Amino acid sequence: MDAAASGIDRASAGARLAAYSRVRTADVDEAAESIGRIFCPHALDPLRHSWPDFHALHNCAAFDGFSVNYVAYGGSVSIDPGCLDRFFLLQVPIRGRAHVRTGSREIDTAPGVMASLLSPTLPTRMIWQDDCAQLILLVDRHRVESRAAALAERPTGPVEFEPHIDLSTPFGRALRFQIEYLVDLAEHGGPASDLSPAAAATLRESIVGLLLTGQRHNLSDAINRSAPQRNTLPAVFRRARESLEAHAAEPLDLEQLARQSGIGVRSLQLGFKRHFGVSISGILQDIRLQQLNARLSKAGPGERVIDIAFDLGFTHLSRMASVYRAKFGESPSATLRKSR
Repeated sequence: MDAAASGIDRASAGARLAAYSRVRTADVDEAAESIGRIFCPHALDPLRHSWPDFHALHNCAAFDGFSVNYVAYGGSVSIDPGCLDRFFLLQVPIRGRAHVRTGSREIDTAPGVMASLLSPTLPTRMIWQDDCAQLILLVDRHRVESRAAALAERPTGPVEFEPHIDLSTPFGRALRFQIEYLVDLAEHGGPASDLSPAAAATLRESIVGLLLTGQRHNLSDAINRSAPQRNTLPAVFRRARESLEAHAAEPLDLEQLARQSGIGVRSLQLGFKRHFGVSISGILQDIRLQQLNARLSKAGPGERVIDIAFDLGFTHLSRMASVYRAKFGESPSATLRKSR
């Protein structure tokens, strides 16, 4: 066995998302071309002293509007993707380190210390060093920019984040938990698992919301200014939300909700997107999750997660558990145990 093959085998042994392998090679051109098809075209060059150690691994679990990835390079490599264009990229190092230049900013990342958040409109160059491996979250550009525009109450436009994320802060820890949770979810289900569109959308919206409210970007001030305005909602949307809260356990009937609120269905849908930044079904699911958390926290002897969940309108327990864990950082059963 040659050194390159041996290096790939050693790296593969500890790789995350192993069942989702896309690229496994010791050939530089093949690595650049293959990973470029998944992310974007880029220049890839091993540093001179690293040629004998070069290998590339890329495992990718894709969902609707986002993906979670494990990417590792042997030795040290220079990566030049230019502008990412179609997506935002959160890179959380788990081995080695990386030097990232994006726009006019430079960041040195390392496991448990610093992560990087790359915006699609800013040119980027990176050096991954010391057999660097990272968990990478890719989020569709349109999803982020549309949500930011709704929160800021502005037309859709570019969003550019501060690129450094301190992983020791509460926000950094929350973000790291989110990406590790998504990796765990993908590994548990495997490539053949079918995450429902609703569950995927909830996970995606949770991530996008966390990024837009927790990490500084060019629309942060506009979003903060518009937040007090959203607290004084037009009466029609306040009534609609109060109705959802009062009847959260019942199936969603958009026509009935619109009639009760005194507005057309389409206007109601657009108004929720504008004033809350998410869809009506997204708001309803969040209300149900909040009510589930409250009831589990106060549950008495003999009460079970399954009974409370069904009582609140949840019909698919595994999907409910996934979005609950993403929102509260623990399983429903863990919340229930704390109440005992």
